[in-house]
Amino acid sequence: MADTTIKKKPFLNYINVFRGLAILLIIAGHTMQFGNPTSLAHKINCEIVCGGTALFIFISGFLFQYLSYKFEYKSYLKKKWTNVVMPYLLTSIPGIIFCLWLPQTYGNSFDGLNPLLQIPMFLTTGRIHNTPTWFILMIIMFFICAKLLLTLERKNILYKLLPLMFLVTIVCPRADVDYNSIINLSYTQKYLACIWYILNGFIHFFALYVFGMFCSKYTEVIAKFYNNRLWLWVLMLGTAAADVYLSYHNIYSSFTISKTFLTMLVLGYLEHYDNWFISKPKLNNGLDVIAKYSFGLFFVHWYWFFLYNQTFKLDKVIPVINGDYVSVFGTVGLRFVAVSALSMLTLWGLKKLILFINKDANTRMFLGV
Repeated sequence: MADTTIKKKPFLNYINVFRGLAILLIIAGHTMQFGNPTSLAHKINCEIVCGGTALFIFISGFLFQYLSYKFEYKSYLKKKWTNVVMPYLLTSIPGIIFCLWLPQTYGNSFDGLNPLLQIPMFLTTGRIHNTPTWFILMIIMFFICAKLLLTLERKNILYKLLPLMFLVTIVCPRADVDYNSIINLSYTQKYLACIWYILNGFIHFFALYVFGMFCSKYTEVIAKFYNNRLWLWVLMLGTAAADVYLSYHNIYSSFTISKTFLTMLVLGYLEHYDNWFISKPKLNNGLDVIAKYSFGLFFVHWYWFFLYNQTFKLDKVIPVINGDYVSVFGTVGLRFVAVSALSMLTLWGLKKLILFINKDANTRMFLGV
């Protein structure tokens, strides 16, 4: 049972701000890609805006450990069912409709199967009907492992394994599963490829989740991140340059290591300047709103990304024609702002509607907000 005698832990403003920034990076990774997929410009662009999932996983691990003083396994899983799985299922409805109604346009790899078979395949993979939500299926695996992780932590074993875990991250690259790469496979192979993507993500990101727990357990290291920021900048830029070089030469690279150093840098800066953010109420409150809506934004932004592209006849990755980067920057920047704003407005409006119908409703169960 949880120790109810422990005082409630204080609210961490810098982690809240970090969560808001992390969701913006995730949206940017989807909306701001440009260039020919094999070009150097595209590789650099992806290195900068993609890989935001790593930050989200780190924050998940950090908050899990930070709130573990009140951990009780059954109530923990029940809460995750209500606040994570339920909004995932409910916000999946538009994606399922798009998959069944516009299978080719939306990229439904299971088109042709009986819809009654397709729907459970969508929901157990997350990759097809709402692309970013494969993350939910993966994070559920961390929920299931919660008791084991805390047991290993309390036996002083877990963090001793971090070097080995990061070695696994390096030698176990992210899987590549998209509509075009699996379109010619059998339905069973497509489904297994999507399942492997989830399992692969769990293995690949395990170290970063535990590293988040470590930074929560030993918060004094956060100040060291700031004090050693010069070395972290060198390591982040060095690994980012290696990522670009390797991927440009068709050799495996991963955003995760460079994004780990980015995570350490951002965490160090935010903790160091926490009082400055608090002293700027408009800025801090704005980031607080984004942080509070972050999970909902994660669920709905892909739909607005799809609709925006259909409305303005845009590709997911904007091509660069005749070296006109000014127009490209304008296009991807506007798309990022529009998708972010429309997603926020959608969540705000739906939340108001739910509360209008039932003022005592738990809107997190419906929207993640």
